[in-house]
Amino acid sequence: QSRENDLRTTSSTMNGTIPTKLVDPVDDPLPGVGTYEDFNTIDWVREKSKDRDRHREITNKSRHSTMALLLSISDAFSGWLLMLLVGLKTGAIAGGIDIAAHWLTDMKEGVCLNGFWFNHEHCCWTSNETTFQERDRCPQWKSWAELVAGSSSGPFPYFINYMMYMFWALLFSFLAVSLVRAFAPYACGSGIPEIKTILSGFIIRGYLGKWTLIIKTITLVLAVSSGLSLGKEGPLVHVACCCANILCHLFPKYRKNEAKRREVLSAAAAVGVSVAFGAPIGGVLFSLEEVSYYFPLKTLWRSFFAALVAAFTLRSINPFGNSRLVLFYVEFHAPWHLVELAPFILLGIFGGLWGALFIKANIAWCKRRKSTRLGHYPVIEVLVVTAITGLLAFPNSYTRMSGAELISELFNDCSLLDSSQLCGYKSPTNTSGSVGNSLGDRAAGQGLYTALWQLALALLFKMLITVITFGMKVPSGLFIPSMAVGAIAGRLLGVGMEQLAYYNHDWFNGWCSPGADCITPGLYAMVGAAACLGGVTRMTVSLVVIMFELTGGLEYIVPLMAATMTSKWVADAFGKEGIYEAHIRLNGYPFLEPKEEFDHSSLAVDVMRPRRSDPALAVLTQESMTVEEVETLVESTHYSGFPVVVSQESQRLVGFVLRRDLLISIDNARKRQEGVVGASHVLFTDHTPAAVAPEAPPPLRLRGILDLSPFTVTDHTPMDITVDIFRKLGLRQCLVTHNGRLLGIITKKDILKHMAQMSNRDPESILFN
Repeated sequence: QSRENDLRTTSSTMNGTIPTKLVDPVDDPLPGVGTYEDFNTIDWVREKSKDRDRHREITNKSRHSTMALLLSISDAFSGWLLMLLVGLKTGAIAGGIDIAAHWLTDMKEGVCLNGFWFNHEHCCWTSNETTFQERDRCPQWKSWAELVAGSSSGPFPYFINYMMYMFWALLFSFLAVSLVRAFAPYACGSGIPEIKTILSGFIIRGYLGKWTLIIKTITLVLAVSSGLSLGKEGPLVHVACCCANILCHLFPKYRKNEAKRREVLSAAAAVGVSVAFGAPIGGVLFSLEEVSYYFPLKTLWRSFFAALVAAFTLRSINPFGNSRLVLFYVEFHAPWHLVELAPFILLGIFGGLWGALFIKANIAWCKRRKSTRLGHYPVIEVLVVTAITGLLAFPNSYTRMSGAELISELFNDCSLLDSSQLCGYKSPTNTSGSVGNSLGDRAAGQGLYTALWQLALALLFKMLITVITFGMKVPSGLFIPSMAVGAIAGRLLGVGMEQLAYYNHDWFNGWCSPGADCITPGLYAMVGAAACLGGVTRMTVSLVVIMFELTGGLEYIVPLMAATMTSKWVADAFGKEGIYEAHIRLNGYPFLEPKEEFDHSSLAVDVMRPRRSDPALAVLTQESMTVEEVETLVESTHYSGFPVVVSQESQRLVGFVLRRDLLISIDNARKRQEGVVGASHVLFTDHTPAAVAPEAPPPLRLRGILDLSPFTVTDHTPMDITVDIFRKLGLRQCLVTHNGRLLGIITKKDILKHMAQMSNRDPESILFN
């Protein structure tokens, strides 16, 4: 037993495919054969074959008995049941996160006397003394200054509120980083780069485990509440995938098949966005466009169903307290005009430039964190960044409020009774052009000018602080900070356009009459938010759908599309990869980006191993090697699999066998098959060769673990075609032949190293097999 465990521990990556039916020397399936180790890539072709065989077997049995038919029906239904459970669980967790984050964010400013568990809004709901002008004032809610000093105005109460704000912010961030560091290191960051890598077939054990789920849920609430420039939307995708992975263990069909499990995780990514924004359709499109590697029609339907269930669950919990599912509900009364496409495209250009600049700055900072001593002190780094954020954010009301609250404020359309500082216009002299509760364009007043200055400072602050915040050792999403930057820029431009139209009617004569509501600054904020998020992530279709689901602004699809597309074009001019692809590359994950084009003229022979200066390829022969020779070859090399040839002289390819399967099978045969010794011949054929003497020890037959149809290319196959084969079939390795003779092998890692060399990057940055 100890030898078997030892062999399992030392055996390395499994690169390659094995036949659909595994047969061992004593016709009994072996534990360990066909499984994967940590930090290895799965073999999609083999996993799909295994599932096809399982399904065929169930279908055949169902024709012969009623019990088997019922089992067949339950097997078919299990996928939908799993999606239902994933939707319910994720929706419930997301609702809890929303409620807890809102409560803790408000705790930095004060406490409710009716019950400390009420946030500010809920505390004032039942109050009769709340006025429309001061919606957030009620006797039941006391700021920390009112509790300590008995007053809310003056230098000393301001200082107390400042200090309490800093105290809670530092406490929350310290708890978040300490819990991540102590219990679940994988719970930090956004999680989307790793989810993308896992969905491409890579295995990171523990990344989607129960500890990661528990710690990420708790620390996400703490990190968002601390006031750091981060959001909870990206990490909710990781939370949803953790829920799906844990629930997969209830169903053998998904527990035992890595490819099937990845279909469920693709659907879970859609659920994550659905509960993050209340955008079920946008979530499905996000999974399809941005995250998934393999997305068949069945997964599309299941994603749709799971996103629906999750959205319904969240709506039942009603965490926003407005009986709506969406995060920022807006109601703009004025239509947009064709002439406004110019400023919308301008916002798209700004979003693209900001996205490209942010990616370059953030990756440079993260590289510095990795290569210097800064990376050794994650707790101190988080506390210092929290302290800087708190000190600079508190004096400005727009940086003090949470990201979601700020965006909601910026999307707001000023109505007659609005008391927001952003609605500090001069009183209208003529309201005949007003429609319903909305007003025509008005001259900016002193309150609005003050708000614009504060917003300009908030824009600079958000742009700088987000660069160093994203990538720290706390859960951190990028959706809300990116949208906040765009929404501030959009609101500033919108107010500028509004004042331009007000003071220069004759410029806009064709479409804007005096006293009418011509320009909607909130719409510009919405378009700017989409442009900046698009510039950072390079999302297009899914982003537009998320934005109109998020805001309920269906008639503004064209401005959103124009800004998003412009933003992508501008950002792509500076570099093709979005923030998630950049972090995948930074971490060295073996991910073949589907969007990246291979535009070099290399051939398979230029990339394959062995190279000219390397020793000959390590191969097994189909019938001339003994157990001892095979074990010596395996122990003297670190390869993950070995081609099997007819003989050393002919080098004609027979198949491919995996190192792990080979070691487990030999070890098992020594224990359970009589007469197998070091001198026994290892046969990958059905017949015993004539060269074996009659008195020789019984041979060991291992044809059952041999893949008889490994993927091969010729030495003159262009590399762009080879890369396409690897992407579309999810291969781990491919053998290179010339006229049927084996020449070498190309693995996924070889391709990634070659692409890195061609781009003048360090090929050793690809860390894993």
